[in-house]
Amino acid sequence: MTPVIVIFTILGYFALLFLISSFASRKSDNSTFFTGNRKTPWIIVSIAMIGAAISGVTFISVPGMVVNSGYSYLQMCLGFIVGYFLIAFVLVPMFYKRNLVSIYGYLGERFGVATYRSGAWFFFISKMLGASVRFLVVCIVLNSLVFQPLGIPFVINVIVTIALIWLYTVNGGVKAIIWTDTLKSVCLILSVVLCIYFIARGLGFSFSEMIDAITAHESSKVFYFDDPKAGTYFWKQFLAGVFMVIATTGLDQDMMQRNLACKDSKESQKNMILSSVMQFFVIALFLILGTLLVLFLNKSNIALPEKTDEIFGLVATNASMPIIVGVLFVLGLISAAYSAAGSALTSLTTSFTVDILDGQKRFEDKRLTQIRKFVHVGMSVVMGIVIIVFYYMSDQDAISAVYTLASYTYGPILGLFVFGMFCKKQVRDKLVPVVCIIAPALSWVIQDYLFKVWGYKTSFELLIINAMITAAGMWLLSIGCHKDKP
Repeated sequence: MTPVIVIFTILGYFALLFLISSFASRKSDNSTFFTGNRKTPWIIVSIAMIGAAISGVTFISVPGMVVNSGYSYLQMCLGFIVGYFLIAFVLVPMFYKRNLVSIYGYLGERFGVATYRSGAWFFFISKMLGASVRFLVVCIVLNSLVFQPLGIPFVINVIVTIALIWLYTVNGGVKAIIWTDTLKSVCLILSVVLCIYFIARGLGFSFSEMIDAITAHESSKVFYFDDPKAGTYFWKQFLAGVFMVIATTGLDQDMMQRNLACKDSKESQKNMILSSVMQFFVIALFLILGTLLVLFLNKSNIALPEKTDEIFGLVATNASMPIIVGVLFVLGLISAAYSAAGSALTSLTTSFTVDILDGQKRFEDKRLTQIRKFVHVGMSVVMGIVIIVFYYMSDQDAISAVYTLASYTYGPILGLFVFGMFCKKQVRDKLVPVVCIIAPALSWVIQDYLFKVWGYKTSFELLIINAMITAAGMWLLSIGCHKDKP
């Protein structure tokens, strides 16, 4: 696949992206950027949320997961559905009732400024690191397909792609993100379905033969109940999925910024339930694609790459594949990656402006717009730097890296919200940041101890351990503090 084809695919997608963004950004103001004016139809948000939950990491990494983990990821996705129901019927009504622009405003109302800032800063760190890992995967692929063959350094690759993302999000904010995420969802589903079709055809399979080959292959195992110490054990994955989605969606400004763009809580609830079920089936498609990719490599006597993230790109750009498969691969990849990075920049800008700078209270509207645009540039620069640093440090498959980071950085956020919602005690607000720093450190110690002493491999349940330590620390801070808050 030549760099020219990749470049024209990217340019075509961006032309459509800017057209949609321009339409969504008309008559935009700060309310449009932060909340989408809360007028977005729930069905549009629902479709957008499918794409929002699927980043370039999912597109690249999930198909390759079948090599080492089979379809065990679906166990986690079942937990996601339960988590989405809890978000829809517990968190969404609370956020709408309080009319929050940033969800971390709840922590300020419930505990005080230090807790509020702690939640906002941990979100900032979580989203910046997570979004950078996700986007790094795409930059690496584009580097091998376009920039490297043309002799362009990786740093230029990052600068160009971040600049393009900044351009289409700078005015429209969350409203533009929702409409471009809708385009992303359509492109993603279309690309993975067509890739499945073309690869199955390349293997000489009819539809029924494809189903038989997939179900017979060892990689298609879904449920793992045999070894509680393994990272793929069902209850570890399922429970981790429940709490992971609560933390990374329900308590994530990026994801909830979309859901809070619906006109009321009931419409937001409908959106979340529908999108959670559809997301499960879309992930299943990626895993089915993964098995077909492995079958293709085996049939073609091509060795599995050392990093399983490379499997999809290796097959899609193989000379024996029709050129359309490579185009679909690039289209799906860039639609997933650019939209995810764009929404991350928007939410980071919102949280930093509203939560950390306290911009809505400190500045009048015109000045707030200037501050918000300046912050947007700053977030773009920081993300670019983090991506470049990760490029020289990463040695883990991307999907695992994202969830490992989330386990450490979202744990304190989850613990703060759980304690605030289920315990009426007030705490010593100024000491909350100390608890939020100690909790991830203790989680790492526990993880290391369990493995060295009992051979227990801690998976994504590390998030739950982290949140429990945070909640326990909050309880300790409540001792002797007699002021209660509802």
